[in-house]
Amino acid sequence: MIIGIDLGTTNSLAAYLTADGPRLIPNALGEVLTPSMVGIDLDGQVLVGRGAREFQVLHPDRCAATFKRNMGAEWSTQLADKTLTAVELSSLVLKSLKADAEAYLKQPITEAVITVPAYFNELQRKATMRAGKMAGLDVRRILNEPTAAAIAYGVHETDDEKIIVIYDLGGGTFDVSVLERYEGTLEIRASAGEIFLGGEDFTNTLAARILEQRGLVFERAEIEQPLLVSRLRRECELAKRQLSRGEDAVVRIPTKTGDLPDDAPRITVKREEFERWTEPILSQTDGPLRRALGDARLKRQDVDEVILVGGATRMRAVKERVARLFEKEPRCSLNPEEVVALGAAIQAGLIARDATLEDLVVTDVAPFTLGVEVTHQFGGENREGYFLPIINRNTTIPVSRSKVVGTVRPNQTTIQVSLYQGENRRVEGNLFLGEFEVEGIPRGPAGESIEIRFTYDLNGVLEVDATIVATKKRVSFVVTKYAKGLSDREIAKAILQMQALKTHPRDETANRYVLRWAERVYRELPLHERQFLERLICGFEEAMELHDQAATEANREELERFLKQLDDGFENSDESF
Repeated sequence: MIIGIDLGTTNSLAAYLTADGPRLIPNALGEVLTPSMVGIDLDGQVLVGRGAREFQVLHPDRCAATFKRNMGAEWSTQLADKTLTAVELSSLVLKSLKADAEAYLKQPITEAVITVPAYFNELQRKATMRAGKMAGLDVRRILNEPTAAAIAYGVHETDDEKIIVIYDLGGGTFDVSVLERYEGTLEIRASAGEIFLGGEDFTNTLAARILEQRGLVFERAEIEQPLLVSRLRRECELAKRQLSRGEDAVVRIPTKTGDLPDDAPRITVKREEFERWTEPILSQTDGPLRRALGDARLKRQDVDEVILVGGATRMRAVKERVARLFEKEPRCSLNPEEVVALGAAIQAGLIARDATLEDLVVTDVAPFTLGVEVTHQFGGENREGYFLPIINRNTTIPVSRSKVVGTVRPNQTTIQVSLYQGENRRVEGNLFLGEFEVEGIPRGPAGESIEIRFTYDLNGVLEVDATIVATKKRVSFVVTKYAKGLSDREIAKAILQMQALKTHPRDETANRYVLRWAERVYRELPLHERQFLERLICGFEEAMELHDQAATEANREELERFLKQLDDGFENSDESF
């Protein structure tokens, strides 16, 4: 039997498919939600789930939570005398879910479908697969969380053709997917999201505001008074849930030692207050919504249905914002905290070719743009470090795409193919996936052709072929779990180093500002509009490299006009989506 697992930031669940549909698997406590927390108790024993959550209140230094956000990064934490990575911590959660499934189903469980946020990159997906392997599971499929939710609703509903938006705001991540349902097919048109955006941020904001009222800074208090902050966060989580149902909630203020005596100070928080404090967090969901609809070439008015997924969507402000944006009430007929696991179980059944399922075709999309580093020529001089997309984000997968590149110098017999993932024009802002060398290119003038082909499968495994057109010699490279990636700190350091090397017109204030503006808009722009902006930016850069002041100013003004039109459109609420 293959089970489905929702490996969440805050809670994790497992489910399996029966003749009557998907069913959740209870844990050892009889609950279907297992907190994604790991701790090491005073006896050196590992705690997972609710036990770790309870232990964390008084021993925060011996527990870890929200580590899913660090999957694929060079991150670790110290618990007692052990140093654990995000992969190792996640494997402990998966191992616990596996044990619960085996106890409940009374049979060995060795295979699973595991869900991830749609915006997880290549390294994060590979890290999730490693966590599954460490837990003793053969991961048959890595499935996007919004896609899993879409599968659950697609199986349970039989409406006609429609455009559906899956709005997934969980404990630690936000995802949005645009899908089309027709004739037994769920086609994912586009996905977008933010890894560091979820219900935990709302809880932390509430805790920070309460501490601020008492003259404390949240970040400093976490270090100086960890027991107070740990217990306060628990109080704020309860208050957040209460505010989803009522107009106010009472938060008790713990002592420095994390105790809550009967006479503990109390603060009453109004829902209106809470929503005002957290509005900047909620507004961050607008960007991914805009990108997903833009990539799908749709407007808000084209959407027939909006489905809420994730525990954080229980907050009234979320429901009200979604209803206002799409001018229709969002649907939530399935439990938003359980629907991803149910969809994963259905996908597991599809893989196992379960006889109880009707035919259901599900397509998915690539979450990020994939490409190679290329050289551009400006003023007769070659400039390295530019990104050539080969598979654009939100391309239906599995997929195979190719582009032809050329040698840069006469009689060049080798090229280095460097692979990247991301949405920036320059490779230093994207994620490095790996590189390989192609040798044996025939001597000749610059421009000898090499075809680069990317093949991307449903599990996010990328295979790259480079073929020398003249000789048909082919070199293959598979991006593996060992592919090196830059951490956020390394990327930031690389960008600073690049900026330090820039000179002449590019460093003039107006030019530097417009370039940064253009780079930011380029990331947010729907794919079909990027090409025109790319031409404008290249024209501007060409003029600067030629040191032609008149041409530089003319190109800058044209670029500024275009960028202002785009930003004005984004800021207009009627045109934002």
